[in-house]
Amino acid sequence: MTNTYANIKSNTELSIPKHWLQIKTIDMHTGGEPLRIILDGFPELKGNSVLEYRKYCKENFDYLRTALMFEPRGHADMYGCILTPPNDEQADFGILFLHNEGYSTMCGHAIIAISTLAVQMHWISVNEGENILKIDAPCGRITSFTTVKDGKVIGVRFHCVPSFVIDLDQRVDVEGLGSVCYDVAYGGAFYAYVDLQKNNFDFNLSNKNYRTLIQNGMAIKHAVIEANNQIKHPFEDELSFLYGTIFIDKSNHPDIDSRNVCVFAEGEVDRCPTGSGVSGRMAIHKARKEIDFGQTMTIESITNSVFKASIVSEENFGPYTAIVPQVEGTAYITGAHTFVIDPLDPIKNGFILR
Repeated sequence: MTNTYANIKSNTELSIPKHWLQIKTIDMHTGGEPLRIILDGFPELKGNSVLEYRKYCKENFDYLRTALMFEPRGHADMYGCILTPPNDEQADFGILFLHNEGYSTMCGHAIIAISTLAVQMHWISVNEGENILKIDAPCGRITSFTTVKDGKVIGVRFHCVPSFVIDLDQRVDVEGLGSVCYDVAYGGAFYAYVDLQKNNFDFNLSNKNYRTLIQNGMAIKHAVIEANNQIKHPFEDELSFLYGTIFIDKSNHPDIDSRNVCVFAEGEVDRCPTGSGVSGRMAIHKARKEIDFGQTMTIESITNSVFKASIVSEENFGPYTAIVPQVEGTAYITGAHTFVIDPLDPIKNGFILR
């Protein structure tokens, strides 16, 4: 063995200068969609609610969002979260969601992942069977149920915030696509839903069409934003924006009800079926009498990962008749990291190339 190689084997700990910022994370995925959970080293966020923490982070530490989500530490489709105190003592904790464009209002895959991690890290007293968490997201309080069997997490389901339909069967002219038929619904975030069965597109929802889906998804999103001024949350102005486009088509698998590909934020493609998007879909299907209480839909993503969705209850929510959807999925840990930020690094705050 050479001296150099012997030194390599005996010296594997990095000596980090004290003046470098260190941020510790645990990385997970839900149905292939990444989640970087920021646990330590992020500066303290000030405020008295999740929405206030979100605003403070955006105004003071947005460079750390880009440092952790963008290259070279992340990539254009990276997703992350920060845990905060809850809005009140009735919840367990709060959560902020980070991505390439900024800060989203709801994220189902993150709820599934963080609920899984809360059990695996024993942040709560873990019981066989269901373990309940109440999580304050920017869109409101989410209740999750993590199922443990023989000491292991076997799945998570969550009840989303009240979800409702804004528009059905609207049309908008989109350059390169012509007249596009779409619905708008809210499931913690607003989406334009575009069913390929109602539109004459020359592409399908295969991963081979990844770039085409991004281009057309963003074109539809911007066209709908320009044409539709009804995308408003009944209680929170900060939630009143169109987050993305969700394409819907038939599945090639006989035991799956449909396929779902979400293009959100600044052209990110969700690897999972999109928990908030599926929640909005449940409101659409209920409005069309395509699903009822006690029934379940299975929806797959561009990676063929699957969420199960159903309807828990119905209630009035401002001017809307809303449903409370349930979404089920599984998540897995992929790594634990200590990211460092060298103040002399000229690209320490990150960059994106597509």
